[in-house]
Amino acid sequence: MNSTGHAIVIGSGFGGIASALRARAKGLHVTLVERLDTLGGRAQAFEKDGFKHDAGPTVITAPFLFDELFELFGKSSADYYKQVELETWYDFVFEDERKFSYRGDIEHTYAEIAKFEPNDVPGYKKLLAMSEAIFKIGFEQLSAKPFTSPLEMIKLLPQLIRLKSYQTVYRFVASYIKNPYLQKVFSIHPLLVGGNPYSTTSIYALIHYLERKWGIHFIMGGTGKLVEGLTRLMREVGIEIITGFDVEEIIINNDRQKVEGVRSTAGVVLDADMVIFNGDPAFAYENLFNEKLPRPLGMKPKAVTQYSMGLYVLYFGTQKQFPEVAHHTIWLGARHKELLKDIFERKVATDDFSLYLHRPTATDPSFAPAGCDSFYVLCPVPNLQSGTDWETEGPLLRDRIVKSLSSTILPGLEKCIVSDFYMTPADFETNYKSLWGAGFSIAPLFSQSAYFRFRNQDPKVDNLFFVGAGTHPGAGLPGVVSSAKVTDVLIDDYLKKLSSELVETA
Repeated sequence: MNSTGHAIVIGSGFGGIASALRARAKGLHVTLVERLDTLGGRAQAFEKDGFKHDAGPTVITAPFLFDELFELFGKSSADYYKQVELETWYDFVFEDERKFSYRGDIEHTYAEIAKFEPNDVPGYKKLLAMSEAIFKIGFEQLSAKPFTSPLEMIKLLPQLIRLKSYQTVYRFVASYIKNPYLQKVFSIHPLLVGGNPYSTTSIYALIHYLERKWGIHFIMGGTGKLVEGLTRLMREVGIEIITGFDVEEIIINNDRQKVEGVRSTAGVVLDADMVIFNGDPAFAYENLFNEKLPRPLGMKPKAVTQYSMGLYVLYFGTQKQFPEVAHHTIWLGARHKELLKDIFERKVATDDFSLYLHRPTATDPSFAPAGCDSFYVLCPVPNLQSGTDWETEGPLLRDRIVKSLSSTILPGLEKCIVSDFYMTPADFETNYKSLWGAGFSIAPLFSQSAYFRFRNQDPKVDNLFFVGAGTHPGAGLPGVVSSAKVTDVLIDDYLKKLSSELVETA
């Protein structure tokens, strides 16, 4: 292969878009195929009854990762979308109506901590310092580093042990913070990437410092506008985009152990010199190869692989506004550890819940008609391994959520909803081809991280690459976009190897 080689990218989530742009910057001919009619994957945008909704990601951290994609072509992201930094990052509301307002202003954070427990202020400062130490290893050194050998993990073990990566996020936080309310606040981050704070490796505590370093941002018009900006860039630089292309098979020549192209459910075949798959790798290995590829060595067997929780997402619009409600609110129910155990371990649906509430109209009034508000509420639930009948449970959960919000942070909500719809884990399985309808692919456990996560390059088929939440470094926008950087390194290595082989045979 040379710079005129053809790369096919399957899936137009942020991992796929970033990979397509990085491959194009190498001079490769790039075709991006997407099963749905619109791009963005889980970052699609919906509009109903005059209300706009981002389908999934709403929090932009580490915005430089998107800036880099434009800089590859000498362009500026500011010419494609408008980004603003939020003053209030999250409001945490507890079952007894106590509130913790989490902002970028560090002095304000100290004051908020002191309202709950003054003695935890020094502990928080130590936590932040340790989070920075984890960040310097986990993000700066490892997030864009490929893991292709167990030796690479072995070399890291002394650093990982020193940083206590064997601890869970909750235990890490509890070693510095003693107030139970604050323990919940500062251990919430794993839930943003599909993990249980009581089992997720404390490597993910780096998110805390990551937020402090770059802040929390919002794209005016929503995350869908970010997708639109990146799509415009892709078209400008000559990336071919095909929507409505549902890949049925990634075609592998078993004699050569090479990918040769893809076949759609409609029977259309596209030839390729390499394929980059942006989706759930577990689904791909189970369903997309003419002869099943074995899972990479180091991966847990399928039977014991642990998957992230499922997501129930309720989108709604109101005919009145709730100006006292922040852009992001995390509403924590009476149960915490036991509720998470029900979701992640027991995999049973419960009547109670904790919620993430997104009110984009707090920042951007264009999301709703004048005098109205747009919302979505994200409710962690068990994935489809629970056997939950979402045809039955979906509307019941909708009513329970609305009733609870109506009696707490959105008073009178039941009477002012004028538009609503929802997605369940069953929809995630159907729409996003996610095994078990998991919201974030496999869970972010220590035993499912780095080398023990799905490889960014198949070890046997070396022109087959993977990006997205199920691959290294993991879920969340920084993780997904960083997975494209990892794959970028591997593609460079592959092209060099191929070039050397061509020289030898010339």
